[in-house]
This record gives sequence, C-alpha cells and structure tokens, in this order.
Amino acid sequence: MPKINVLPKALAELIAAGEVVERPASVVKEMVENSIDSGATHITVEIKRGGVTYIRVTDDGCGISPSDVPLAFLRHATSKISKSDDLYSISTLGFRGEALAATASVSRIEMFTKRKADLLGTHYEIEGGQEKVNEESGCPDGTTIIVRDIFYNTPARMKFLKTDMGEGNAVAAVCERAALSHPEIAFKLIRDGKQVISTAGDGKLHSAIYSVLGREFASTLLSVDTELGGIGVSGFTCKPIYCRQSKANQIVFLNGRFVRSGTVSAAVERAYKNSAMVGKYPAFVVNLTVPFGAVDVNVHPAKTEIRFSDEKRIFDAVYYGVKSAIEAGDTRPAVNMAAPKKAVPLAEETENLKYRQAGVDLSIYKKSMEEKPYNHQRPSSPQPPFAPPVKKEPLVLHEDKTPFFEREDVKEFMAKRDEVKKDTVNFKENTEIKETEEYAPEKEIRLIGEAFSTYIVAQQGDSIFLIDKHAAHERILFNSLKKSQNVEMQNLLTPVTVRLDSQEYTALLDNQELLLKVGFDIEDFGGSTVIVRAVPAVLGGEDVASAVNEAAASLVKTGSVDIERIDDIFHSVSCKAAIKAGYKTTDTELLSLAQKVLSDRDVMYCPHGRPVAFEIKKKDLEKQFGRIQ
Repeated sequence: MPKINVLPKALAELIAAGEVVERPASVVKEMVENSIDSGATHITVEIKRGGVTYIRVTDDGCGISPSDVPLAFLRHATSKISKSDDLYSISTLGFRGEALAATASVSRIEMFTKRKADLLGTHYEIEGGQEKVNEESGCPDGTTIIVRDIFYNTPARMKFLKTDMGEGNAVAAVCERAALSHPEIAFKLIRDGKQVISTAGDGKLHSAIYSVLGREFASTLLSVDTELGGIGVSGFTCKPIYCRQSKANQIVFLNGRFVRSGTVSAAVERAYKNSAMVGKYPAFVVNLTVPFGAVDVNVHPAKTEIRFSDEKRIFDAVYYGVKSAIEAGDTRPAVNMAAPKKAVPLAEETENLKYRQAGVDLSIYKKSMEEKPYNHQRPSSPQPPFAPPVKKEPLVLHEDKTPFFEREDVKEFMAKRDEVKKDTVNFKENTEIKETEEYAPEKEIRLIGEAFSTYIVAQQGDSIFLIDKHAAHERILFNSLKKSQNVEMQNLLTPVTVRLDSQEYTALLDNQELLLKVGFDIEDFGGSTVIVRAVPAVLGGEDVASAVNEAAASLVKTGSVDIERIDDIFHSVSCKAAIKAGYKTTDTELLSLAQKVLSDRDVMYCPHGRPVAFEIKKKDLEKQFGRIQ
C-alpha cells in the first residue's frame, strides 16, 4: 500500500479553493453573500474581463474590526456559527468561513474595511494566502474587497474558464439573483465600465423584477402571497398565456437564498395544468419562508442544492399558493396591436422625399410605375400567439398517508380562499348550450357574428371579444365534469368493442372502478379487446372508440394519483364532446356560449391551456384608426 502523506498547507488550501472557487462568479457570490449578511443596504459589484482580472465588491455594512481582519482569511473562520447545533438552524447566507481563505489562496486580494464606531479603518492585502499589508487607513464605513488575477498561481485552472463574455454573464446572473432575493438592498453591477444592473432597494420585489428582468416580463406577473402549514410562499408568477418554451425563468429562493428545487418547480407546473399550453412552462420568482430547522442547506458546496424535511408540505403550500394566484388574478388576454404610424402632412412628406432622394433619377422608375399601378391592401389583423401542442410528460404527485384535505391548516386555508373566490367566480352546473339566467353577465352581451365558423365575435361594454367556440365549450364541459359528484352515464343501445395494445388494455382493466366514476362501463372481451356498455352522457354515444382509446392512453401516461388520472380522462371526454370548429352553430347557441364564457372566470383556458377568448378594447381600435392619440 502506498505511503500516506500529510499534504503541505499550501497544497491543501488549493484543493479547498477548488471546492469553493470554480470561476469569478463563485467569488462574487461568496463576497455578495457576506455583504448581505453584514447588513448592507447598498452593494456595488464591478468586474473587468468577466471578473478574471478584476473584481470589486463594495458595501455599506457593519465592517470588520481591525483585530478580526486577518482571522477572516483563515479557513473555517466565521462569525456565523459557534457550536454544532447552529448547523441545524442556519439563518445566514455564508457560514462555513471558507470563502475569503479559498479566494485568497488563488488570487491577490485587497481589503478596505471600517466600522461606524471607529475613526480609522483597516487596509489589508494578501497574495496567494500570504499576508502582505496590514495597516490603518482612512476609508468609508463598510467593506470593499478587490480581487485581482484569479488563478494566477494555478494557470492550469485558467483553461477551464469560458470567454470573458461567458464569465461576465455568470457574474451578472449571480448579481441578478441577489437583487431579486433581497429587494431591500440597492444593487449595482458595473461591467467593463458600463452599469448593467441597478435596483432601487425599496423593498418591493416587483421593482427588483422590473429592474433585473425587464418591463415586459414584469407586466405579465400575478402576485403570490400565502401561508400553509407554517410555510410561507410569496413572490410572482406569470399569467398562463405568458408561459415559455423553457424553464429558464423559474427562480426559487429559500429564506432569501437562491436554490434549485425540483419539488417547487413541479408544484408550480402542476398548478398551471389545464391553464398553460401543453409543452410550455411557467416563469416565476418565488420565495419560500421555512423554519430554519426544516431544511438542510449544507448538502452541496455551492449551497444551491437543498433537502427539505417534509417535501409533501412544501409541494402543497406552493401548489395552492400559485393556484390561488392564477384563479384570483388572471385576466383575459388582449390582442396586441402595433402602434399606428403617425400621419405626416402631404407637403412635409413631399419635402422629406426630395431630400431623401436627392441625386436619384426618378425617370427610370416612371415606366415601371405606369405598368404596375399601386395596389393598396388592408393590413392583416394581428394573430394571437398560438403554438402547436407539444407532448409533455405527466407530473407524478407525491404520496402521503394523511389525506390532505383533512388537515386543519388546509381546511383553514381553503375556507379563506373560498371567501375571496365568492366575489369573483361563478360555479355552474349546467353543461348544455342554452340560455339561462345563471350565466347572465353584469354587462349586456351583443352577438356580432361568427368568423370562419370557429370564432364568436361578441361585444360587451367597451370591448370586443373573439371566442374560440370549441375551446370554450370544452372548458365548460371539463369544469362541469370535475364538479359533478356522479357523472351521468348513457347506456349504449349496441355495445361497442374496442381493440387496444397490451399496455392500454391492461391499464383499462386495472382501472375499471375509476372509469365508472367518470362515466365509462367497460368489461374485458378477451384478446386485448374491451366491450363498452356505457359512456358519459355528454358524449352522446358518438365517437365511442376514439374516446376509449384516449382514456386508455391517458391512464398509461399519467401517474398513480387518481385525481390526476380523472382529470386527464375528463379532458379527453370534454374534447370529444365539445362543439367542433367549422360546425354550424345557431345565433342563439353562439350568444349563450359567449354569455357563459364572459360571466365565468373559470372559463379562461381550454384544458390544453389554449386561451378561450381574446379582448380588443375600444380605445385600442380608436388608436389604430387615428381617432385618439
């Protein structure tokens, strides 16, 4: 066996540095977290060449006493923990005492720090882990740390860095997350002399989102603010119509710390089911407030991977918080119209044309213009941002032995939620398209007509609505089926046999009791074939084989939780039973359907997640026609 050697201190520190300092962004993260822990209200980060050659982090925090400055650069030197029990209730961002020591071992560091009570501060320099300067100095309150030439003494590590642009983008991401997690702190990022991030530090998360992620993103958000079972969920999530092609903007904070959590992402995505388009993902900025002892942040060197003591409660709190936000705050999408061009007086236009075409012989175009007279065409109408459905893997809910709705905290939460919902949501029982007082809206609805035998055009107040009649009827049927205690069944005069593949055949036979709950009476007929004796009444006995095939496919792909399987089957049934695009529909039916849609906030999206209606406001039309500015 080879001899065991004790590594020299310098080599051991380089190994430790590799665990903490992977790139300039790692350094910025550690420094910024220390600044936040110091109680700073203003933090400025400046980098050059992606942070490889220069990083400066300045804060107005509490500062460090002169005697503690050298200790701050020793390994495992920290003011955050003092005994083993502290590891189980960590409330600060940095706590291991490795950041400064690891960074100092692979770079040149200069520090200026001063406490408010001291007349003079401290100037300290350390290079490659060796102290160079330790002296009194005049400096502002707070701490400034300058890091130069990362990996100057380990050039082999340099080849693993990306381009200056890539490293700079990683630093920017760190600063963005810090600004979003602590909106009470004013953050600035200066990149190669240019200020690229600046937040107000007014304590409002929406302001931070506006500054960091942009006005367009901030305008699509719904507020989330709830508490369930001792777990607080706050922040913002996007309206379903603005879900995206990727999960890039799914940002989670745990007690102010940026983390990655599959549990939180899964809960949010589950809340959007039947509201967001299939294949698209919600964007959100969510902060969880969890008792410090209920989570372990020390499972990964970067402290971004976490472990919850009760994953199910986290899932439930996030799911119901986001679901409530969508139901309470979502509005119908509006058609985005391009800003009309400003009219230019003819004389001014002619004068401008003269200057623009100076020196050009217009005679060469004369013949062509005479042969091809000007053909004026009306501008095409803007199109709503539809996307084709994309297959998405189903979400499997977590198992829990205790029935969720029997918990006292859940009952209390649902009671409060129902109180708010009473004023904004109308629950309906009738699924037929017939006019009733139950659906009478607050403002009179006038049917204008139908476009392409698919879209209802209706006016209500100062708005025109374009309604997809198939999507609308599908959602109404889906909602009614979900709310029914017993789905009405219709016996078939002639039973229908349906042949399936072996997997679907097994899934149907294994779930016969569940299928009865949703209106299907199915028996084994042998040879991978089933016989269908009854179907949900809304199907009307039509397209039985197709409906059974879709029900079987949904049972195969969906997880083991009955409520999710039932939802998927209801989805299939409602899609089959709804009015189809292109079908002839009477004016009475169109008006009744429009009334149902515009009076019910639950009819916003079809079960696939496509919007049911788009709104065009009168003022936007008047702007297009130049009636108002």
